[in-house]
Amino acid sequence: MSFDLLHPALQHHIINSLGWTELRPFQDAVIPRILDGENLIVLAPTAGGKTEASCFPTISKMLSENWEGLSVLYICPIKALLNNLDVRLQKYFSLVGRRAALWHGDVKQGARKSILREPPDLLLTTPESLEVMLISPNVDENSMFGNLRMVIVDEIHAFAGDDRGWHLLSVLERITKVAERDIQRVGLSATVGNPKEMVDWVAGSNPNKRGVYLPPDDGGHDDADVQLDYVGSIENASLVISRLHRGEKRLVFVDSRARAEKIGAELRMREVTTFVTHSSLSHDQRKQAEEAFSTGNDCVIVATSVLELGVDVGDLDRVIQIDSPATVSSFLQRMGRTGRRSGSKRNCLFLATKTSTLIQAAALIDLWKSGFVEPVEAPALPYHILSQQLMALCLQEKGIGRNEWFDRIRGVLGYSSMPAERVSQLLEWMLEKQIMWDDEGVLWLGQKGEEEYGRRNFLELFTVFMTPPLFSVRHGRREIGYVDDMAFVDKREGRRVLLLGGRAWAVTNLDWQRKIAYVEPTDAKGKTRWQGEGLGLGFHMCQSIKKILGTDDDRQNWSQRVTQEITEAREDFPWLRSLDDTHIVDTGEFRWWTFGGFGANASISRALSQIMRSSVRFDSFSMRFESYVKANEIENGIKQLSKIPDKQLRPNIDDRAITGLKFNECLPHDMAIEMLAERLHDEVGCKHIMKSPFRTIVASAE
Repeated sequence: MSFDLLHPALQHHIINSLGWTELRPFQDAVIPRILDGENLIVLAPTAGGKTEASCFPTISKMLSENWEGLSVLYICPIKALLNNLDVRLQKYFSLVGRRAALWHGDVKQGARKSILREPPDLLLTTPESLEVMLISPNVDENSMFGNLRMVIVDEIHAFAGDDRGWHLLSVLERITKVAERDIQRVGLSATVGNPKEMVDWVAGSNPNKRGVYLPPDDGGHDDADVQLDYVGSIENASLVISRLHRGEKRLVFVDSRARAEKIGAELRMREVTTFVTHSSLSHDQRKQAEEAFSTGNDCVIVATSVLELGVDVGDLDRVIQIDSPATVSSFLQRMGRTGRRSGSKRNCLFLATKTSTLIQAAALIDLWKSGFVEPVEAPALPYHILSQQLMALCLQEKGIGRNEWFDRIRGVLGYSSMPAERVSQLLEWMLEKQIMWDDEGVLWLGQKGEEEYGRRNFLELFTVFMTPPLFSVRHGRREIGYVDDMAFVDKREGRRVLLLGGRAWAVTNLDWQRKIAYVEPTDAKGKTRWQGEGLGLGFHMCQSIKKILGTDDDRQNWSQRVTQEITEAREDFPWLRSLDDTHIVDTGEFRWWTFGGFGANASISRALSQIMRSSVRFDSFSMRFESYVKANEIENGIKQLSKIPDKQLRPNIDDRAITGLKFNECLPHDMAIEMLAERLHDEVGCKHIMKSPFRTIVASAE
């Protein structure tokens, strides 16, 4: 057993203080690999004990090698998860006479000062808090990070799939330079479809051995109870939830904040004990809801993706999914909340409210049963994050050499793969716009950079994403949550009523200057919408939907209502029997059904628009042509696609998309366009579409 490799003091406390008779097989399996200094991705189910798998051998190394000072960082994507882990890790470390501590934006100043006076052995934190420490004049970076040996990144897929991942890796490279040693990096996740690529991503400049721990293949779907039903509306979904599984704890997932609020209100109307949690509720509101749910029994919590990550809300009996998430990865995270108790199964009940989302849910279940999990793809060409890092380095070093700054972060894959001329162009642009200033080879923030991101406004530098203007919603002094200002732009007369936290609130006063909405409880019906909810579907999901529509097979886990609804939906696609083909269908206007996904169709529609010199609209499944376009023109246009070099096959980017990009003023226009186009482009989907034969179906799709 690898357990025997752990430090004797730790072995003693695992057995005697924690009362564990043995470790789980995967926890035992990763011990020698972490002890050996390997950069490692550890995959295991949600709530499977990944934290212990990484921390026990880490503590053992700490004791055996006499690490002193802050030697381990434990990084999470959200503060709620850090708060959740804090008590557990403090317990493990204190058993062997070591310390763990917590640092993020909500931690009190006194606790931070204590950490600075006497750094703990392990620090739970976020990437943003780490960067604040690097820049703060109150933090001695050498005494804080000079002894660092290891970094553990929890829920690594949540970082790697967006720009926060590039930000995280940039900060880790800068800390590595402070520590002047290679820092071992361990990533934890339940759902990564491409773990080998992910370990290279997270390892960065660390040259040591890299590896992946994969759990044994147990069939995946055989031990889970997954059912699909069609209910036709949110109201019907709420009715089903109120009547099913009474006496049990149910976690209901939805994919928008507005729908979470609506379902919460519907369930409360039916006298179901219901809590709501999502990103636009205040910290206190979310904490109260999650704590009340975790200690309850016969109750429901309605959540968006905020509860996908490993925040503990206690043992669950059921997961219910309204409609369908966009990815198998999200589904696995959600279903993984169940089946923790001995003798219980992982489970998920899908309740579809529309035909389109019903078919999507059926397709997602098929993908999951096939063993597919989406690869996590880091966003291409993070030019804007590179500009952010240049400014952050200037603040950290109080000026940095023009020929030195890039070397500090060169180990980040997203930067090392950039053409050198693009990096130079970025710097020249920032100098020209007075965001940066070159003083005889030393770079400083220029006048505009100082105004926007200098010491007075340096927190602006750590918010990687832009958010729409938000109003704080308050009942008296208590903050309930946040809504977009568009919630108050309403031409109708009368009082505005918001849904927030699953309750209705009448707006009594609006303070537009301070962005505060004062409210009071009401029994009236309300609703709230937020901007930016809803994205297109990917290639693999669309191909799975194509198979659902193009075959006659039903599934055992479909209800009778599902079978009837999908049978009727298939009647709209009588031509979809040759699954290897794409289809040009005449239904009054020609529509090319590719089922290629949003990114691929975006790229190909742009190319066709240029070839045919007419507008081509697109969605995730098809492209639509102007009514005057004839079938032979479309066919000729498709044939000409093969002549377009891959580098030129990119989607069209609206200038409005650039304005929504944080640090967009730091990028030349062509670089911003290049970056966004590369990110939307789907090479796999494009190649599939262009190599597939196409058939033309006329006479109203008959």
